[in-house]
Amino acid sequence: MISFEDFKKVEMAVGEILSAEKIPDTDKLLKLSVNLGEENPRQIVSGISMYFPDLAMLVGKKCMFVTNLEPRMIKGFESNGMILAVSTEDGKFSLLLPNNDIPAGTKAK
Repeated sequence: MISFEDFKKVEMAVGEILSAEKIPDTDKLLKLSVNLGEENPRQIVSGISMYFPDLAMLVGKKCMFVTNLEPRMIKGFESNGMILAVSTEDGKFSLLLPNNDIPAGTKAK
């Protein structure tokens, strides 16, 4: 369990995926460029490529992201956030998607 005070430290926002590329020599890693309503897009590395054989399906999609994680190097690529998703033991998967009317950069409350 974490306290409510600890949970309040997590910042989440709507991001629009601008591009998605498979990271070479990996089975599941993607490099995403994400518009989070900031001056420049953020690079976020995520292990979701097995769910998206056609990466074009991700481009333009609005998803929820954790935005205040410390940057982390993953296979030589800096990741500046985390995409939020759910999966089940039997292989079902879903990104957490806001209503499409919500603009990129909108913070979760």
